[in-house]
Amino acid sequence: MPADLSPVLIVTGASRGIGAATAHLAAARGFRVCVNYLRNRQAAEEVVQAIQQKGGTALAIQADISSESDVVRLFDSATRQLGPITALVNNAGTVERQSRLDSIDAARLQRVFATNVFGSFLCAREAVRRMSTKHGGQGGNIVNVSSGAARVGSPNEYIDYAASKGAIDTFTLGLAKEVAEEKIRVNAVRPGFIYTELHALGGEPNRVDRVKVQVPMQRGGQPEEVANAILWLLSEEASYVTGAILDVTGGR
Repeated sequence: MPADLSPVLIVTGASRGIGAATAHLAAARGFRVCVNYLRNRQAAEEVVQAIQQKGGTALAIQADISSESDVVRLFDSATRQLGPITALVNNAGTVERQSRLDSIDAARLQRVFATNVFGSFLCAREAVRRMSTKHGGQGGNIVNVSSGAARVGSPNEYIDYAASKGAIDTFTLGLAKEVAEEKIRVNAVRPGFIYTELHALGGEPNRVDRVKVQVPMQRGGQPEEVANAILWLLSEEASYVTGAILDVTGGR
């Protein structure tokens, strides 16, 4: 398909979970998708192959979004292979093992914020440089993946993670206003307790089953339910929506 007719989307951390679900759904809706991954090349290639088998266009590009040079390479490579970037989903994120503040050291804080905050800033910067009419672009969309943790703080578990997602909420609001006149919309989704592998990083793979009783709907969410919200924000149906933070939390 000609480059000027098919939108191009970069999804960071797209080898699994919400990122993979977003990549699949976006491809089904006509996006050419860059599946970014950090380490698991096989999982990323499986996402790409599944998209291609259904007639979509996708490719996998390794990049550590906490590295400025990797982020620039990611965007340059995706542009060269797929065409001008028209959308970004800042999905890549990390969490460390459940802990109270009095057991958290500076190295852990550096790791969490380097990916969850600095990485999102760097990716959004590269997207703006390519999409903004101020820089000769045609406009586009950015969706940041925050977390319901930003609202509740995650005490005794992940207050560093929660704080990093609070930063993403504020970042979303500020950037949306900064580039609104440059044909770029910036929004966020705040997933709640979703069945993904992220919980295993925190040391409790079955965490959603333990905490779902806190959710008014009395269940955990699926990655596809978050992906649907993301794709709506990327669509023309949300053409007058920017600076919004959409909770996908089952009412929590």
